[in-house]
Amino acid sequence: MTENAEQTPHTLEWKEVARELEVEIEKGLGDKESASRLRKYGQNRLEEKKKRGAFSILIDQFKSVVMLLLAVAGAVAFGFGKLPEGIAIIAVLIVNTLIGFISEYKARRSMRALREMGQQQARVLRGGEEYQIPAEQIVPGDILLLEGGDVIPADMRLVEVNALRVNEASLTGESVPVRKKDQVLSEDTPLAERTNVLFKGTTITEGSAKGIVTATGRNTQLGRISELAEKAEKEETPLEARLNELGGRLAYISLATVAILAVVGLLRGKPPLVMIETAIALGVAAIPEGLPVVATIALARGMWLMARRQALINRLAAVETLGSTQVIFTDKTGTLTESEMQVRKILTSVQSHSFKEGSLPSDTEDSVFRDTLRAGILCSNATLRDEDQDKEPETVLGDPTEVAILRLGMRLDILREDLLEDYPEEKEHSFDPDQMMMATVHRQEDLYLLVVKGAPEKVLQVCTRIRTEDGEEELTDEGREGWLKKAEEMASEGLRLIAAAEKETERVDDTPYEGLCFLGLLGLIDPPREGIRETIQACKEA
Repeated sequence: MTENAEQTPHTLEWKEVARELEVEIEKGLGDKESASRLRKYGQNRLEEKKKRGAFSILIDQFKSVVMLLLAVAGAVAFGFGKLPEGIAIIAVLIVNTLIGFISEYKARRSMRALREMGQQQARVLRGGEEYQIPAEQIVPGDILLLEGGDVIPADMRLVEVNALRVNEASLTGESVPVRKKDQVLSEDTPLAERTNVLFKGTTITEGSAKGIVTATGRNTQLGRISELAEKAEKEETPLEARLNELGGRLAYISLATVAILAVVGLLRGKPPLVMIETAIALGVAAIPEGLPVVATIALARGMWLMARRQALINRLAAVETLGSTQVIFTDKTGTLTESEMQVRKILTSVQSHSFKEGSLPSDTEDSVFRDTLRAGILCSNATLRDEDQDKEPETVLGDPTEVAILRLGMRLDILREDLLEDYPEEKEHSFDPDQMMMATVHRQEDLYLLVVKGAPEKVLQVCTRIRTEDGEEELTDEGREGWLKKAEEMASEGLRLIAAAEKETERVDDTPYEGLCFLGLLGLIDPPREGIRETIQACKEA
């Protein structure tokens, strides 16, 4: 496989990628070839660079200055016949080691069990036949078949695309799904804008696709991020640093005590052997045998308490690190928020309609408002079916933004199915990333209704009129600037904006993005989770 096919597949036609990977699109790899590539590239998984075995976990329990001091003190005590002191120190070492080892070993086994539970399957073409195989066995050159809801198991170059949208929040942090299509892109295209490739760990929200695997395991974009994380230098936890600092001080104090007492005793004529034994005994006594046990028991108890709250901690010292945390970086979408877009405001030339906390405005009979909402519902690819209006929607498919508009329409008894009966869809102009708009054409009596939605600045550019309470009026440059300022004000409230426009035309193939009548702005938001304010406050006070 060439470097281009692996690192920059977005710059190549899919046929070139297939040629470089030596695979036929309709047949896929043969069994022998796939087995050979599996041996060459390894399994398609992200592995830890260094696996911690039981022996490694055991040795880690002694990587502390205080523990080393105790071990030395115990050996010295036995060497000079101080059996009670030596036995006490050895007992402390054994108890401390067992508590730490058992806690971390159980956590390691639990994490391994979780990884085994998360094994993924994939649909692949091998020798012209479709098979379901473990995702770990996927190799570069495999032809994968994907559909809505699938988690993408490897980096891929798209071959066939059917209304495909992908949630790439795990890589880019953007909650809005990306529309994918087969087109060659320039080499400097940013990762978030590579619309002809799929990335491991992202999720298909809508549509289906066929693609060629270009990278697996650590060679994927997700794998490179994982590798960077593993290269991060290991730092001591605050508790480890303080204990090691204390251990160092105790070591110096003990040595100084031994030296001073030995010198003073010898100067006063005391027997050398007696002075050496006395000095060493005092030095051993200065070592706090109980300190490591107290610290380890406290950390182990914290680890067990966290486990009861469904939080799995891999290393004992991480409990203390968590407790001393001052800054937390967290994902927003689906963590702090509901991960479900909602329409919060619709602004028209007549008035502003707000939908806060699930409530509906008192006045929803404004004709311009209803036309704006109608345009948003018609100009959509989302599906929202609800057989029982008192229950949650039974089927939800499509872009979260479009689903949110359909949900609002459902609450106002403006259903997409009913609208399509009155305005049957004749044609769709798919969303164009350059135009940042999409349009649908609907039949109505002797004319066609063309509805458009998209980015406010783009929609306003192609509008020559605006819908008002008294009908349509000319949209001047001054009026257009005024609406752009209103859009900025809504955006400053944290709203995602969509503009709606329409026009009547005599031809189904009329140019969609010119001579439109502006209707209004729709403001959407992914609202905070219920109780998130209290959760953040509790986190601050923890």
